Amino acid sequence: MGFPDRIERVVEIAHPPAEVWAALTTAEGLGTWFGDQATIDLRPGGSAHMSWTSGDRADMRVERVEEPKVFGFTWNIFGLPEDDPRRTYVEFTLEPVGAGTRLTVVETGFAQLSEDAFRKAYDGNTQGWAEKLGQLVGYLDAA
Repeated sequence: MGFPDRIERVVEIAHPPAEVWAALTTAEGLGTWFGDQATIDLRPGGSAHMSWTSGDRADMRVERVEEPKVFGFTWNIFGLPEDDPRRTYVEFTLEPVGAGTRLTVVETGFAQLSEDAFRKAYDGNTQGWAEKLGQLVGYLDAA
């Protein structure tokens, strides 16, 4: 059985690309809207980590940095054990639109999973991106 391999979300943000870029690629930004705490080494091959007060954590590897247009990373797949080597790839693409930014988020790599693991990861991340992008907009609006 084949599964959808990608989640794609597009959001129009009433802030310039430089502000959106900073929210996506700095520890302060990521640790405010995405996680509760974050670190990031912003270079291809660099590592990034996010943690939440719930005890959850995400370990990422920075794969692509083309300031201020494209930021990509791989991370653990939701629902799999932390030591599972499989990962998904997340890419943020920023496009200036008037005084704001069109942000496209694409996450791929779900087709490598079994049906049970796929359902949990894909559904969880589909819901998660909708929630987190709303939090990103709220973070930027409050700044």
